[in-house]
Parts: sequence; structure tokens; C-alpha cells
Amino acid sequence: MTVLHALILGIVQGLGEFLPISSSAHLVLIPWLFGWEDPGLTFDVALHMGTLLAVVLYFWNDWVRLIRAALRRRASNDKRIFWYLIVATIPGGLFGLALEKKAETIFRSPLLIGTMMIVMGILLYLADRKRQLRKMDTMTLADAVWIGLSQALAIIPGVSRSGSTMTMARFLDLTREDAARFSFLMSTPIIMGAGLLKLRHLTMASINLPFSVGVISSFVVGILSISFLLRYLRTSNFGLFVGYRFLIGIVVIGFALAGH
Repeated sequence: MTVLHALILGIVQGLGEFLPISSSAHLVLIPWLFGWEDPGLTFDVALHMGTLLAVVLYFWNDWVRLIRAALRRRASNDKRIFWYLIVATIPGGLFGLALEKKAETIFRSPLLIGTMMIVMGILLYLADRKRQLRKMDTMTLADAVWIGLSQALAIIPGVSRSGSTMTMARFLDLTREDAARFSFLMSTPIIMGAGLLKLRHLTMASINLPFSVGVISSFVVGILSISFLLRYLRTSNFGLFVGYRFLIGIVVIGFALAGH
């Protein structure tokens, strides 16, 4: 792992974790396309640490408010949203544990990734054509369950955790901005869980300059990605990301069929 490779993969993680384009797909595809060595599970820890720090820092005040509300006896909208976030996290956590080995082997097929980039692009396009009627404070338990189940699909690279949850939230008529905000809040426990699972592969000897560059670059780009998307969706739709998914999917499938 060179410092340049670490920087590029950190940037890719920071973009892909929060934009609906699939970080896991890009982290498989970039080494595959350029013939780089697999960065390994230790470097995955670095990338998850960076994006976890990004989402925690950006939504720190939100989480403090939600946790305080959850600890109070009286009912409130914040308390309800807190428990909905917990419920929505459960399916993704269970599927991640059950399919961890497949996610690191079978699901890393470039042909599968390219296909899922296009399939999820179509679903995001269809979902984004629906009306924008509901804010996050109108969510129900059923909404949280459906969004949580959609997150479980993100174990397959190319689906995208943020893409699948935002797509489901849009199918449920949430506004684009609130679909993204709920998705980002959901990402905190799931990124933390994924990082903790991989932490067992971390040793003090592996914390070197590329590791540090991976943490810092994914953190900085992650913060910028969250801020950009929330501002962008106030006035724009998901069309930019749908087009990108189609383009990358077609290119990857072409390379895979050509025997790259």
C-alpha cells in the first residue's frame, strides 16, 4: 500500500459512503481496473474509522439531542426517531454478520457489481419521480423497518448503503433532503459495527503512514460529501447519481465481458 493509493482509496471511501454510488463497489473496482494489490482488511479499518468520525462529527448535535430524548420518560418526536433509527439498523447488522464471508468473496465479482450499479440506478430513478410530501418527523415504525430492510441489501457491492436507504425513503414519499438525513443518521451505528468487526485484524504495526492517510482523507472527504449532498438535494434531484451509476455499470460490465 503506497501513500498515493491510500489517498485515492480514502477519497473514494469518503465520496462513496455517503453519496448513493456505493463505496464498496468502487473499493473493489479501482484496484481491479488498475491492477493494484488488495489493500486488505487492515486498511478497511482505516477507511471505516475516517467515515465514522465524519458522520459522528457532522451529526454530533443531532445524536446528542436524540439520545437525551431517548433517556427521558416523556414521549417526543426525537425519542421516536431515535428508536426508529435503532430498529432500522438491525436488518443491516444481521445480514452483515450472516453474509460477511460472501461479501468478501462471491459478491466481489465485477460483473455482479456492474449489474447492481445499473439496477439500483433504475430503482433510484423510479423512486425519485415520486412526490415529496413527508418530512422525517412523520415517519412510522413501518417506514423504519422498510428502510432497514433495504439497507441489508447493501452487503452486495454496487447496491450502496446510502443509495438503497435513500431509494426506499423516496419510495415512501420522504423529501430528498430528509431521506438523505435519515440515511446518514442510520449510517452511524452500521459503520461503527462494520469497523468493530474488522478491528480484530488491526495491529499496532499496521498503523503506518498509508493507514493514517486513509483515515484522514476518508474523514475530510466524508464531511464534505455529507455537506454537499444535503445542500444539493434542497434544490436538485438524484438524476446526477443515476446517470453516474449507469455509466460506471456499463463500463464495468464491458471490461468484465472483455476478460479484463
